[in-house]
Amino acid sequence: MTATAPLLPETRASLYDRWSARMAADPRLARRWAWLAPLLVTVLAGILRLWNLGHPHAFVFDETYYVKDAWTQWVLGYAATWPEGANEGFLAGDTDTFSTTGSFVVHPPLGKLLIGVGMAVFGADSSFGWRITTALFGTATVLLLYFVAKSMTGSIAFATVASFLMAIDGLAIVLSRVALLDMFLTFFILLAFWLVLLDRRTHMDRLAALVAERSTGEAPAWGPVFWNRPWIMAAGAAAGAATGVKWSGLYVIAGLGIYLVVTDALARRRAGVRLWPADAAFRQGAVTFVLFVPVALIVYLTSWIGWLGTEGGYGRQAATDTPVTGFWSWVPPALQSLWIYHRAIYDFHVGLTAGHGYASPAWQWPLLLRPTSMYYNSTPQGTAGCGATNGCVENIYSMPNPLIWYAGVAAVLYLVYRLVVTRDWRCAFVLTGVAVTYLPWLLYPERTMFQFYTIAILPFVLLALTFALRDIAGAPDADAYRRISGQRIVLVFLLVAIALAVFWYPILTGTPVPYLFWQAHNWIQSWI
Repeated sequence: MTATAPLLPETRASLYDRWSARMAADPRLARRWAWLAPLLVTVLAGILRLWNLGHPHAFVFDETYYVKDAWTQWVLGYAATWPEGANEGFLAGDTDTFSTTGSFVVHPPLGKLLIGVGMAVFGADSSFGWRITTALFGTATVLLLYFVAKSMTGSIAFATVASFLMAIDGLAIVLSRVALLDMFLTFFILLAFWLVLLDRRTHMDRLAALVAERSTGEAPAWGPVFWNRPWIMAAGAAAGAATGVKWSGLYVIAGLGIYLVVTDALARRRAGVRLWPADAAFRQGAVTFVLFVPVALIVYLTSWIGWLGTEGGYGRQAATDTPVTGFWSWVPPALQSLWIYHRAIYDFHVGLTAGHGYASPAWQWPLLLRPTSMYYNSTPQGTAGCGATNGCVENIYSMPNPLIWYAGVAAVLYLVYRLVVTRDWRCAFVLTGVAVTYLPWLLYPERTMFQFYTIAILPFVLLALTFALRDIAGAPDADAYRRISGQRIVLVFLLVAIALAVFWYPILTGTPVPYLFWQAHNWIQSWI
């Protein structure tokens, strides 16, 4: 007699699956959540970034450079020098002690121009004013990540999880609350990628349709060439703006250009174009270059309009003092001077090896060994609410949510495996984002770098993590038990991530906390 396994009771669908079925059956409910989900996540992101934004009324990390440069650039059109001891006077409200002598700055002007907008509106001596634009761009980046994720998958849940993780991540919060350049850079990079996604949505279908229409039974040797691709021009403008904030935007221009050519080549192969490599590289590729790169160059040069339109900027008269002869003599002196200035900036960046206590080379970034302490202040023992012995600590620490970061790094590796196995274009898209924002930094191992540079990588890491969480939650055609088990794991992950976000938030925002509470965040010897 053979024993038989007991019958298991039928498992009811998970709460999420029942909710999804309800939305599928009710288009009005689906439309409501299509705008309510991003709105709620964006409001949460805004609250976390705007609360007590003006604290501390002090220069946090490199704000000592960018804030003063932003103000002189706003007033004079270029960054100018300040006298010794200018920081104390500036913080006290004496914001006009700058000279008219140009100052050597090593980043393009766009990010400082955006900082200057807030200072012009709220006052140069307002710490809220010099941080408000980074906070707004940081909040907008969360919403933008929602749109990117939604464009890739069509899933409200997927997009909500990806953007929610960025809304609560500590690194994203800190870089949105200090007047540095990296949040502007991140926004424009992510915007460029989103615009490329919008182009893909129409380009692939148009290509396949035209090839099929022109085919007469034999596969065509050449495919159509498309000039009408406005999203590519817009993506070029966004990439040019990223470069106008920091030169690392150049890698985005190069990476997206390669991505566009490769994806077009693969699409032409699928459509049956016989000479698809040459077709994509030399015909459509040349057109894509014309649509993409010149727009980026124009936007980048426009970011220098204040320096070009005035006479006092650093190096502004270099070509006038030493005229260029020969072939390049036709170039206007202002542009010649700009080129000379760029060479000096390049020499500075590649030769930057000054030591710093919180420096972290790029190979360390995935391991999260040395986040950056941007501000630290302690109050005496016995201060009310701070305990009787150790006093209080105010710290602004650019710490990613540890669970989100380490899980995200693992998810990137998982996405590499998934790309090899499934050839999913979405994996390639996300990994392109990771590659252009991370791999170039490995080329300069001796250069002084900081962990917070990973803010530009973070949106793509979070997309990889969300893909991994979706796979853990179970495929739509999996049985109910598998779906419930997977979704519970995802729910536990999100709840722990929220708990860690609450635990770390005071250390991200300079909130006074007892010393022992601050010390409890020192999980690794190199932290805090």
